[in-house]
Amino acid sequence: MKVLFCALPQLTHFYATVPLAWALRTAGHEVRYATSPDFAEAVTDAGLTAVPVGPADAEDDEEIAEEAPAGLPAPYDLAESGSDWTDGHAEAFDAMVTYAFGEFNAPILDDLVAFARSWQPDLVLWEPFTYAGAFAAAACGAAHGRVLFGTDFLGVTHEWIHTHVPDDRLTEWLRTTAASLGVPYTDDLRSGHFTVDQLPSPLRLSSPELEYVPARYVAYGGPAEVPAWLRETPARPRIAVTLGTSATLEYGGYTVQVNDLLAALSTMDVEVVATVDGPVPDNVRAVPYVPLDALAPTCAAAIHHGGFGTLLTFARHGVPQLTLPHDFDAPLLGRKLAAQGAGLTVDPAQAGGRRIRWSVEQLLRNDGIQAAAAGLAGEIAAMPSPNDVVARLEELTTKHRGGRL
Repeated sequence: MKVLFCALPQLTHFYATVPLAWALRTAGHEVRYATSPDFAEAVTDAGLTAVPVGPADAEDDEEIAEEAPAGLPAPYDLAESGSDWTDGHAEAFDAMVTYAFGEFNAPILDDLVAFARSWQPDLVLWEPFTYAGAFAAAACGAAHGRVLFGTDFLGVTHEWIHTHVPDDRLTEWLRTTAASLGVPYTDDLRSGHFTVDQLPSPLRLSSPELEYVPARYVAYGGPAEVPAWLRETPARPRIAVTLGTSATLEYGGYTVQVNDLLAALSTMDVEVVATVDGPVPDNVRAVPYVPLDALAPTCAAAIHHGGFGTLLTFARHGVPQLTLPHDFDAPLLGRKLAAQGAGLTVDPAQAGGRRIRWSVEQLLRNDGIQAAAAGLAGEIAAMPSPNDVVARLEELTTKHRGGRL
C-alpha cells in the first residue's frame, strides 16, 4: 500500500515517526514523507523519501510563536480529567487552535492536499499537530491516524471539549478549513481513525472514545556516531544530564540553573556526562551531543527535562530518572513516571543543589526505584515492535479505506 507521513518541521515531532516509517518501508510498502522544504533534509538523512510541500520561505515556528498571546496557561500540563478543566485551559486551547494548528498548518495545507489527490495514498499518518495530514486523507479517501510523540493530551482534550463545549473552536476551524478545501467534515478529522501510542501503559493518557495502537518506542535522534570514550566502562556510577535540544536551539536557554546542578553533582563520587557548554567541574564530561541510546545503557541514573524521547530512551534501558519538567506535557510525564516508581520529579524552580543531590542519591541507592525502573523497561520490551505493528495498520487501512492494498 501507499503510506504518506506528515509532520511539522520540528525534530521532536519527526523523530518519533521514523522507526514506524522504516518498518512500513521494509515490509514492502511505498512510503513518502511530506514536510516543509527547509526540513526535507532531516527526512532524507533518515533514509526516507521527502515530499517538500509549501513555500520555502514560509514563516517559521519561532516567528509564529512570537505572535501568539503570552501569559496564558498552556493546556500541556493538562487536566487529566474534565473536573480539572478551567476557563484558563479553555482560553489557552482556543489560542492553540489559532496558532499551533491554524498558523503552523497553513503553509503546507494546499500543497499537501494536492499531492494526496495526485498520489492517492491508502494510509496517511500524521503527528498530532499536523492537521494538514487529516485533511489530505479526507481529500483522497485514505485511512488516517496519528503517531504520538508524547501523551495524548490533545486527543483527550479534543474529545472532552467536543462533548462538553458547544461550537468549540477546534470543530469550527476543522469545518471551515474542510469546506475551503472541498472535503467533507467528519469527526475523525479531530483525532484520526486511530492513534499510535508509544508510551507504556503506566505513562499513558488516553481517551475512551479513541482507538489506540500500542507500539514499542525505538530511539532515533538523527545521524550519530558513538564516541570512543563511550565504549569504555565508567570507573564510577555515570549520571547523564541532558536538558533538551529545544531549550538551547529554539527557546534560548534552560529552565534550571545548570551551574548549581553540576556543582551539586561535583560533591558526589560519580561521573557526569552533560550536554552543556562552558566550564564544568572536574567530574563532568561536557559534550555538545551524544546519542542517548548509546549513552543510556552505561548510566546509573539520568537527569533531564522530561521530554518524551529522552524519558523513553532511558526508561527502555531501565535507568532511574530525575525529571525537571517545564513545558509541553513533560510535567505530566514526570508525574506519571514518579507515580510508577521509576524516578522522581522536581519543579525546576525548586531544583536547588541540595534537592538535586538528595534526589540523585535516591536514584542510586533506593532499591524500590531501581526495581520499578527495571519493571518499566520490561513493560516497554513487551510492547509490539514497529515491525509487529505493521500488520495492524494494514488491517485498519482496509477497515477505514476499504480500497487497495
